[in-house]
This record gives sequence, C-alpha cells and structure tokens, in this order.
Amino acid sequence: MDRVALRGLKARGHHGVFPREREEGQTFIVDLVLGLDTRPAAADDDLAKTVHYGIVAEEVVAVVQGEPVNLIETLAERIAQVCLKHEGVQQVEVCVHKPDAPITVPFDDVTVTITRSRV
Repeated sequence: MDRVALRGLKARGHHGVFPREREEGQTFIVDLVLGLDTRPAAADDDLAKTVHYGIVAEEVVAVVQGEPVNLIETLAERIAQVCLKHEGVQQVEVCVHKPDAPITVPFDDVTVTITRSRV
C-alpha cells in the first residue's frame, strides 16, 4: 500500500475534560498517513484517481475546530472516519498532538496515535 502523509496540521480546538480547556481552547497538531494505491493516479497523471490531500487537510482542521470532545482519543477517531470517507483511502494513521495539555510537570508533547482501515 502506498502512503500519502500530511504532517503538522494545526488548528485551535476546545477539547478536554477541564472547564478551562473548553473555555479557552488550545492548539492541536495532527499528523496523518493515508494508505491507498497511487498507481492509477500516477499512470494517468490524474488527481481524480488519488486522494486530494488539500481537501483532507481542510476537513481535518474542521473536525479539530468543531464540536468539543473530552478525549483526544475521540478526536482521533473522528478524524480517522473523515479520512476513510475518501474513495481510495483504505487505511489511515492519525496522530493527535496536545502540546499544551494540562500537566503539572515539564513535558514536550502528549499524543494519541490510532490506525483504522476500511472494513
């Protein structure tokens, strides 16, 4: 399976279990790896035969900016489902970064990574 990756998509969301997270919001960063067969697109040099990663990026940002959820696990799942709606995408790996998580000790990042496939 071929892969198309989008790294470092940034959007402000209001996800989290604490009132401050819901009220103030914070930046989330999303990395995606889309699994698909790129041979038909490459053979015909045709965008219609692959995934339009610009549209995927816009949809993912809309999910992050959209309805708040408590857990980044839930956010990752919603993002995965949006990606799998694109024809040709057979698998997706989603990594959601929450670099401003409310943790009381020094840290660099918190991430949740999931992999989902078409059934």
